[in-house]
Amino acid sequence: MSDTVALLQAALQQLAPEHLEIHDDSAAHAGHAGARSGGGHYDVLIVSSRFAGLNSVARHRLVYATLGDLMKTRVHALAIRALTPEEL
Repeated sequence: MSDTVALLQAALQQLAPEHLEIHDDSAAHAGHAGARSGGGHYDVLIVSSRFAGLNSVARHRLVYATLGDLMKTRVHALAIRALTPEEL
């Protein structure tokens, strides 16, 4: 597991996920401008009751806010699938 994946996992614990998967897709984007500057490409599946009542845009905003500075320093691209336990 990369350092960035570990940092993402730790930060997302704030959302009390019942399930969390993070895939590092950075290798598939080698040479891309964001990859050259150090930002990686990640795919996240997070299941949390904290998403209940929120539309997909609000769920994504909550994930981005939770990740905070990691979005500016460690992440170039983030694909998010944010579900409630009932939607899994």
